[in-house]
Amino acid sequence: MTRRTKKVGPAGRFQARYGVRARNILRNIEVVQRQKHICPNCGQRKVKRISTGIWQCKKCGTKFAGGSYIPKTETGVHIEKIIRREEMA
Repeated sequence: MTRRTKKVGPAGRFQARYGVRARNILRNIEVVQRQKHICPNCGQRKVKRISTGIWQCKKCGTKFAGGSYIPKTETGVHIEKIIRREEMA
């Protein structure tokens, strides 16, 4: 048997339903969401999503809140920069 989801990835489960654009958006989100991310505590690429907005490092066991689909959102990164700037001043 051949693989049917080479292009569509995890969105292959929807087959021809919901339209190409919606499936591509979903594929892009799920691919990023399911990959391993870098831990802010130990620096290892071991962070996995436990549930919506909750992430855990499989190496050091650190649990932290983040975005729904990625551990660090753009807004969170900007806020961290502002806090660091205020601490230095």
